[in-house]
Amino acid sequence: MSNTREYPRFRYDGSGDLARIGLIYIASSVVMEEEMWAMSAPGVSTHTARVKLPKVTVQGIEEMMNAPELELAARMAAAPPIDVLLFGGTSASFLHGTAYDRALTEKMRQWAPQPKITTASTATLAALQKVKAGKVALATPYVSEIHERAIRFLEENGHQVVKSNHLGISSDHALAEVSLEQVYDHVLSVDHPDATAIFVSCTNFRTVGAIEALEQRLGKPVVSAIQASFWHCLELTGVAGAKPGYGSLFEGRIADGGRD
Repeated sequence: MSNTREYPRFRYDGSGDLARIGLIYIASSVVMEEEMWAMSAPGVSTHTARVKLPKVTVQGIEEMMNAPELELAARMAAAPPIDVLLFGGTSASFLHGTAYDRALTEKMRQWAPQPKITTASTATLAALQKVKAGKVALATPYVSEIHERAIRFLEENGHQVVKSNHLGISSDHALAEVSLEQVYDHVLSVDHPDATAIFVSCTNFRTVGAIEALEQRLGKPVVSAIQASFWHCLELTGVAGAKPGYGSLFEGRIADGGRD
């Protein structure tokens, strides 16, 4: 006689049994967590530790990156059994170029030696490579001094920026308040015949809900910092853990489904 007990069918409860992502994120920001959960198929979860950003300017970002709270946030984010640790700040990781981003990655490895490591900027370059991007167009919500550094970062990594535009926003809360309709129009404004892809920077700037519509309109890949960051976490963990509908970047990483 079998002693196997029969249980009722349980609902999916948000468990990250396929992949757990540790996210270091800005204290005043909301969008990245929301969009990562929106893109996550059942079995992928995000767990966040936060750092304070005084203002979305070069000085404000430098203050955040030089504060001891950054190391604390990395160690706290890596305290649970996560599979990958992500630094969720684009401008904060490209602020002083590629070498700066790589140095940040190395510091994160020292602070959190167990999980795989990535940053929003590292993920962006990997995503542009995945979609075979050459020349790109760039849309950001930043003030001009940060926007220009985004251009420099892309171009020093082989992606000539053929057209770009920025919104001049320095308040983190204001970044999150830009509507998807405004984002859609902003991205359309930077399209150029020579651009093989469009990159949308900033991890507190809504994008993923508009990416599929933009790709259908433009006929080319659209990569955003949040989308690229989530995709790269899946790449590093080898998990097909994305829901469909968030862009051509996720080809090969879409979950089969099967959980409610």
